[in-house]
This record gives sequence, structure tokens and C-alpha cells, in this order.
Amino acid sequence: MIEFLKAEQARGVSHVLLDEDARQGLRDLYRATAKGGKSPPAPAVPQAAPPPTVETPPVVLSVPGGGDKAARLAALREQAEHWQPARALGTLRGTMVFAAGNPDAKIMLVGEAPGYEEERQREPFVGSAGQKLTRILQTMGLSRDEVYLSNIVKFRPATPRQATNNRPPNPQEIAACLPFIHAEVAIVRPACIVALGATAAEGLLGLTAPVASLRGTWYEHNGIPVRLTHHPSYLLRSELDLTPKRQLWEDMLAVMERLEMPITEKQRGFFLPKSQ
Repeated sequence: MIEFLKAEQARGVSHVLLDEDARQGLRDLYRATAKGGKSPPAPAVPQAAPPPTVETPPVVLSVPGGGDKAARLAALREQAEHWQPARALGTLRGTMVFAAGNPDAKIMLVGEAPGYEEERQREPFVGSAGQKLTRILQTMGLSRDEVYLSNIVKFRPATPRQATNNRPPNPQEIAACLPFIHAEVAIVRPACIVALGATAAEGLLGLTAPVASLRGTWYEHNGIPVRLTHHPSYLLRSELDLTPKRQLWEDMLAVMERLEMPITEKQRGFFLPKSQ
């Protein structure tokens, strides 16, 4: 207190206002010390109430309602570039890879996430698995420009000391990016969706069982038929096994039949065992 009063005096203050509570406190302190006793305990200072907790509002994706499909998808791409729910995770790399192909496509193919080459070129399905997918489309009589290609997760999942190695996205990464694929489907409105692999099955359909047990049938996403099949990368890992190749091709034949595309007998016979 003395130090405080000296500091006030140095500032030119000659009088300090004391209210009645302060006056009474000083009287009590004087009487106690005059009798040789201990100073009375200081009165409890009321604690200020903690500031109210302010919850950060959730980030909401703005789905464009006007303009043509290409312009609406471009607006989504711009939002994906700075999408905080994904970037805040700290488990995804910084380069955003959105989608490619025809906004008016009848077939939309959805994979899991960008890999090394996709991140480098900023385009989905351009690595080894993407090249395999391009050959599958060509066998169907289609080019990449005739379909719409996208991924559930828009950033490459990170790993320690990462070089060319990739990993599938985890559930948190899927959830963070999921609004985009839903918005893309709503804008493109394809006649059919091909879900490639387990991540696409989880993101589009909420299914978490092995792909081998789920493929071979039709599902639905917001009124659009969905065919679930192996990711092309799975075929690369089992290059000598014809079974997954034939299974994927049977799913693609089912898509062609659904869309009433012409199918030759040669196409129907791909990856079947050779007759003896």
C-alpha cells in the first residue's frame, strides 16, 4: 500500500478517495497492529465470473444454385482450396486436387484421395491406378473427357517422411471433405455413379465392409444408382490374378447395360478363363 501511495504521489496525486468499506478496513488494521496482534485476514475478493464460452459456428459449404454446371463446380473448387475443416486436421497435405472431366457426364467415377502423381499434376486419376482406369474406360468405348472423375478426399493424406508413398484417408479426413462430393453429385446429376474402393463406399454409401463382399449389386445415392467395385490400384497389387479384374469388368458391364451402351461379345469375354 505504501509503495502504491508513493507511486501516486510521484504522479502528482495528492488525495486518494476511500469509500466507507476501505476506511473501516484501515481502522481494523490499525487497531489490530496497535495491540501487537496479527493483521486480520484480508477480505475475500469476489472472483469475476469466467467469460461466457463462445462456440465457433461450423463451417458450412455454400453450394452454388445459379449458373451452368461448370461455373458451379468452379465455385466449389474455390471453396475446397481453403476448406478449413480439412486443413485444420493437420493430417492432410497442402495441395488441393478437385476433379476432372465432363460436368454433363452420364457416368461419375469416385475414388478415395489424391496420390503422389495426382498431387503433382493437380488432377485425379493420373498415376498408375489412373492409367489403369483410363484403359478400362477405353475398353468400355469411353474417354476421360466423357466421364466425371473425382475423389472423396480432396487432399493427399500425409505420412511421416513422405515421398511417393500413399495411404488411404481415415474417417476424420473423409468426414471433413464429404460435403464436396455430395455437392458435386447434386450438380453433375449423372445417370450412374461408380464407387471405386472402400473409401468411396464409406463416403457415398456409409458402407464399411470389404469391397469384395459389397460389389456385384446396385446401391443408391440421392436417387442415383451406384455400382461399387474395386479401386484400380487393387488390380495393380494383384496383377497376376484374373479374378478381381473380371469382377471389376462385370461391374462395368452392368453399368454399360444400365445406360444401354452397346456391348460386343468380345467385351463380354474379357478376363474370362481361356477355354481348353
